[in-house]
Amino acid sequence: MGKFRFQDLEIWQEAIKIAHQLCDFADRLEENKKFRFAEQLRGAALSINNNIAEGSGSSSKRDFSNFLNISRRSTYENANMILFFTSRGLIDKDTCNQIIEALDILCRRITQFQRVL
Repeated sequence: MGKFRFQDLEIWQEAIKIAHQLCDFADRLEENKKFRFAEQLRGAALSINNNIAEGSGSSSKRDFSNFLNISRRSTYENANMILFFTSRGLIDKDTCNQIIEALDILCRRITQFQRVL
């Protein structure tokens, strides 16, 4: 089986783990008939790892860095939604803190990766 460059990137691997958590939560939102929230969360969750993957196929470091910037911004979008859902009582504070911490760490790692690119 072939292998793409992004599969070896730790930031992509971490983004996949976080995306799974966020998609699992989106499934629970749908159970509560919060379909639009679920759709928005899934899109933003996948945007992190999708942009890392897409950027890794770039032919220039500058282009890759632009995709990483979009990925990093998507961590902020996800953090905002998680905080909003928590304020609405849809997520408990412990889960919120765990997801926010994971997103913050990933965001910092993406930034560090951009600097050494």
